Amino acid sequence: MVSILDKKSLEPLLNWHELIEWLIEGHRKPLPQINDHLMAFQEKRLFNRVAWIEGLGSAVKTCTIFPNNSKQGIEPVNGMMTLFAEKTGVPEAIIDFLLVTKWKTAADSLLAASLLASPNPQKYLIIGAGTVARSLIEAFTSYYPDLEVFIWNRTESRALDLIREYQNHCNITHFVDLAQAVAMADIVSCATMSREPILKGEWISPETHIDLIGAFSPEMRETDDQTLKIGKIFVDYRLTTLDHIGELIIPIVNGTIQREDIIADFYEMESGRFARPTDDCITVFKNGGGGHLDLMTGRYIYHKWQQSKKTELAIA
Repeated sequence: MVSILDKKSLEPLLNWHELIEWLIEGHRKPLPQINDHLMAFQEKRLFNRVAWIEGLGSAVKTCTIFPNNSKQGIEPVNGMMTLFAEKTGVPEAIIDFLLVTKWKTAADSLLAASLLASPNPQKYLIIGAGTVARSLIEAFTSYYPDLEVFIWNRTESRALDLIREYQNHCNITHFVDLAQAVAMADIVSCATMSREPILKGEWISPETHIDLIGAFSPEMRETDDQTLKIGKIFVDYRLTTLDHIGELIIPIVNGTIQREDIIADFYEMESGRFARPTDDCITVFKNGGGGHLDLMTGRYIYHKWQQSKKTELAIA
């Protein structure tokens, strides 16, 4: 029987530190088989991700992306993920899409920051005030409890709403001047739907870690060429980023950077290559969020659900 795992009942069981360890362990397994299929009509998207990893089974995640939904008070991204058993291929669970995506996306960036950012970051800027910004606040302040969070968003009212929502959770401040916020930050996360660069390299201070999340299609970028020129570039997985996302496709085609400028991805953690090269460098990470990460995250969520059921039976 397929289990339906919803966000409301499962989220209290999850832990950011645990998930990072699951992602590290998942990258010790054989390379995944993955396939992405993106369909577009005007600004709308239908996105399908498939992943298979020996030792973890397989998963299919499907979502729609309708940016204008926000104007109607509806989530712009909706979908579901089906998890299949390793040995039999039997569907084991249908997991809330928003739950998987929230935890996968933020943990992807958090894992990178834990390896690439300066050891004791104090100031964290999030560019954007949407759903991803919320998960980033929760993830990063869990891992770095003393972190001061800055928020910048094109629509100021949304930034202020977000700050009110989290003002009792952490030290969180709104910035009007984006250049000033970037210059002050130890870590900068871009989580926007921007198609044109919004983050400029001239604003970035030495030792800063840049985390690029929002761009997911060939025409989208969140930062400019200068950021990539001055930064040491890392990705979560070469196969899901270099030829699929404008953040890297466009500057590679234009000759701004070369493919060889990408230092490492998560599959090179064991070798030690996925690490901060020098104390004073700027690091740039592209969070591409492939289906293999959805599968690893889905396995973690399913594992926590199974543990909770065993606990309930033991108590009964």
